[in-house]
Amino acid sequence: MTEQKNTMDIKSMTLEELQSHLVALGEKAFRAKQIYQWMHEKLAAGYEDMSNLSKDLRDKLQKENTFMKLNIVQVQESAIDGTRKYLFELPDGNVVESVWMKYHHGNSVCISSQVGCRMGCRFCASTLDGLERNLLPSEMLEQIYSIIRHTGERVSNIVVMGTGEPMDNYDNLIRFLRLISDDKGQNISQRNITVSTCGIVPNMRRLAEEKLQITLALSLHATTDEKRKQLMPIANKYSLKEVIDACKFYFEKTGRRITFEYSLVAGVNDTKEDANELVDLIRGMNCHVNLIPVNPIKERDYKQSNKEQIGQFKARIEKSGISATVRREMGRDIDGACGQLRRKHINKQC
Repeated sequence: MTEQKNTMDIKSMTLEELQSHLVALGEKAFRAKQIYQWMHEKLAAGYEDMSNLSKDLRDKLQKENTFMKLNIVQVQESAIDGTRKYLFELPDGNVVESVWMKYHHGNSVCISSQVGCRMGCRFCASTLDGLERNLLPSEMLEQIYSIIRHTGERVSNIVVMGTGEPMDNYDNLIRFLRLISDDKGQNISQRNITVSTCGIVPNMRRLAEEKLQITLALSLHATTDEKRKQLMPIANKYSLKEVIDACKFYFEKTGRRITFEYSLVAGVNDTKEDANELVDLIRGMNCHVNLIPVNPIKERDYKQSNKEQIGQFKARIEKSGISATVRREMGRDIDGACGQLRRKHINKQC
């Protein structure tokens, strides 16, 4: 895992931190609000864009603080639904991917939280090369900011569900969430932000205490500990009971409905018995089940459940009074699954 410098770049600072920093540099505190607005509201591409700052101040900032900006390496646009997949290069040469999706209710961006992933989930391309490093708050923000600049369209929904396990990068994640929802920046409603986790129980409980109004999505994918261990190594550390209890705790603390992500793999977790066990597991909870036809990757032999099987699975859940939807498949023709585009890029470089 690559070591990161123990310095905070300017785009990862809160407004209060930025004010203190400028005063320490011998500048007036009010300049912080101008700089913060340029970065997080006007989405400046660099210090040179900050036209109401003196050249001396811009030069000083350039010398004292890095200004995070990602380079767009590749954009793939789906001919089916207009979904765009972005491959970004980070300052250290690593690459991450993000997805821009256009819906009737607004534009959504799915971002990465790490370079690679160490969770080892069997159906995910993100984890095949392991974890390289965590992303800084500014690197998470800049995925969104770059896409807004590139598309010229506002983003109203964010999903932290790309490459990486957000709860494995906890402190940077929390800072990112507070910055992206700040009313002095993009002011994206926390209720329009979803964070996914494979089930790191201690950090799920920490998140419940943060007084945020985001949606927590648990990657469940199986209804027994034995089957979950086959699909997700994290299940060897935290049992289903511990994970479900953490979800209940999150709801108790926040009042926010839990989303259960369930990837349907043909012949593995899509049977009538699986559906009945799922109902028994989450019955009585304020929750929603998001059924995901698994996106096949060439490195694994998992296959997607057929439409009839998916429909029957969904019907059994709904019959029990639990809300369920089948995730709309987007970007299938552009390496839509997490980690596919990044892995293809890395293999080309080898």
